[in-house]
Amino acid sequence: MKGSKGKRTSKVSKEALKPVDDRKVGKRKAAVKADKGIKRPTKKDLKAKKDPNKPKRPSSAFFVFLEDFRKEYKRENPNVKSVSAVGKAGGQKWKSLSQSERAPYEAKAAKRKAEYEKLMKAYDKKASAAEDEESERSKSEVNDEDEASEEEHEDDDNTEEDDDDEEDDD
Repeated sequence: MKGSKGKRTSKVSKEALKPVDDRKVGKRKAAVKADKGIKRPTKKDLKAKKDPNKPKRPSSAFFVFLEDFRKEYKRENPNVKSVSAVGKAGGQKWKSLSQSERAPYEAKAAKRKAEYEKLMKAYDKKASAAEDEESERSKSEVNDEDEASEEEHEDDDNTEEDDDDEEDDD
């Protein structure tokens, strides 16, 4: 019991302390380097492309406040160039504002949000109209291909019947 004072005491065998022979265990092989000619797609490539015509999301009340605060802060502190300093000061000021002081900024943000929703409805209508047009176009292309393949099958069936007739003649 004298030797078991530590939290975990385990006897290490002498075999575990011996140097390992690489021939018995085997060495790790170096990773095979990929072909430099083959380019793997990056996350950026896999991401869906953004539509430049899609309306931008509106600013929140805090960012509407920051627009005004930034001008005021720059006027009072012309030598501060750090964006983070302006942001931190703006955050502290926003937290100290009362509901009545925040109300005009929240009203502006609500107005911008309403405009954004109108623009999004118009954008969605245009996008769905373009999708419908695209799907109609693709359906007609598929139907044309189906008709062409059916004609080929009919031609194949006719040639098989002709071959059968020739065998009967023999």
